[in-house]
Amino acid sequence: MTTVLAQRPPERQRPPEEQKQRPAAASPYSPPSRGLLRRVSGLRHHSPGRLQLILAALLALGLLTGLVGGLTAHAASAGTAGLGDRAQPLLVEAETIYTALADADTTAAQAFLAGGLEPATLTERYNGDLARAGTALTRAARLVPDDSAAGRAVEGLSTGIAKYSALVATARATNRQGLPLGASYLSAASQLSRDTLQPQAEALFRIAAGEIDEGYDAARSSWWLILLLVLVVALGAALFWTQIYLSRTTHRTFNVPLVAATGLFALLVLATGTLFANQRARLESAARQGSAPVESLARMRILVLTERADEALTLAARGSADREADFDRATAAIDFDDARLSSVRRYVEQARTLHQSYLATHDEVRRLDAEGGDYDGAVALAVGDRATTTFNDLTGTLDQAITDRKTAFTGEIGDAGAGLDLLTVLAPLLALAACTLAAIGIRARLEEYR
Repeated sequence: MTTVLAQRPPERQRPPEEQKQRPAAASPYSPPSRGLLRRVSGLRHHSPGRLQLILAALLALGLLTGLVGGLTAHAASAGTAGLGDRAQPLLVEAETIYTALADADTTAAQAFLAGGLEPATLTERYNGDLARAGTALTRAARLVPDDSAAGRAVEGLSTGIAKYSALVATARATNRQGLPLGASYLSAASQLSRDTLQPQAEALFRIAAGEIDEGYDAARSSWWLILLLVLVVALGAALFWTQIYLSRTTHRTFNVPLVAATGLFALLVLATGTLFANQRARLESAARQGSAPVESLARMRILVLTERADEALTLAARGSADREADFDRATAAIDFDDARLSSVRRYVEQARTLHQSYLATHDEVRRLDAEGGDYDGAVALAVGDRATTTFNDLTGTLDQAITDRKTAFTGEIGDAGAGLDLLTVLAPLLALAACTLAAIGIRARLEEYR
C-alpha cells in the first residue's frame, strides 16, 4: 500500500507594491526625560528660548534665595531666643544653687562657732540659702531633660540637700548640749557639701556654660548664612547679567520691571545684612559683657565663700582638722585681674579692697588661735562685727556685679533678636515680589517674538 504525503502549497509571493507598503520597524524607545532635556537644550539656539531659560534661572534662584533667607532668619531667631529662654536661665539657676550651697556651708559653720543657741541672723541666712537652692533646683529641673547629665545632677542635688540639712540639724542639736560630737556632724555635713553637692552644682554650672557656647553657635547660624551668601551672590550676578543681555539684544537701556526687581533684591540684601550684623555684634557683646563676666564672678564668689567656711571649720574642729591649706588654695585661685571682668572693673576693685581687709582679719584670727593660744578670742574675732561686716560687704559687692552683668546679658540678647522674626516672613515675600517683577519684564520681551 503506497502512502501519499500531502505537500504544502508554495507560499504566494507578494507583489513588490505590497512589500513596499509593509510598515517600518518601530524606532528605539526614547525616555521622556531625554526628550525633555533635548528640547530644553534646544532653547538656547534661539532668542525666545534663551529668554525662557533666563527667566527659569531667575525664578529658581529668587525663590531659593527667599526660602533660605527666611530659614536663616528663623534659625538665628530661634537660637537667640534659646539663649535668653533656656541657656542663660539655666546658668543663672546653676550659679544660684552653687553659691547658695557654699553660703549655707559657710553660715552653718559660723553659727556653730557661736555655741549654744545659734544667732537668729545666721539661722535665718542658712534657712534662706537652702530655700534659694531648692527654688533654683525646681526651676532648673524644668529646663533640662530628665535623662540628661544636667537632669541627673539636679536629681542628685535634690536628694543630697535633704541629707545635708539633716546632718547640720544633728550637729546643731548636739552642739546645744555642749557635746564635742557636734563638730564631727558639722564636718560630715561640710564634707558632703564640698565633695558631693558642690561638685554636682559645679557640673550643672559647667553644663550650662557649655550650652551657652552651643547657644551662641546656634544663634549665629553660620552654615545657613554661608549658603545664603552664595545664593545672594549668584542671584545678584544673574540679575545684572540679564539686564546687560537684554540691553544688548533689544537695544533698550533699561527694563523697568527688572530694575525694580533688582531694587527689591538690594532691599532684601540690605535688610538681611543689617539685621545679621546687629545680631552678631549683640551676641558678641552679650558674651563679652554678660555671660563671661557672670561665670567669672560666680566662681570668685564661691571661692570667697570657701575661704570663710574653711576658717570657721578650722576653728570648730579645735585643732583636729586644719583647713588652712584649702583656704590658701582658694585664695590663690581668686583672680581680680581676670580680663573678662573689664566691664565691671569698679565692682572688682571694690571687692579687691574688701578681700584684702578680710584676709588681714583672717591672719589675725590665725595668730590668736594657732600662735597665741587664744581660741575664744579667735572665735570672737571670726564671728564678730568687723569680720562679718567686711565679708558681707565683699559678697554683696560681688552679688551686685553679677546682677549688673545678668541685666546686661538680657538686654543684649533682646536686642540681638530684634527684627529676625520679621525677616523670616519678609525675606520670602521680597524674593517672591522680585521674581514676579522679573517674570513681567522678561515676558514683555517674549511677547515681541509672537
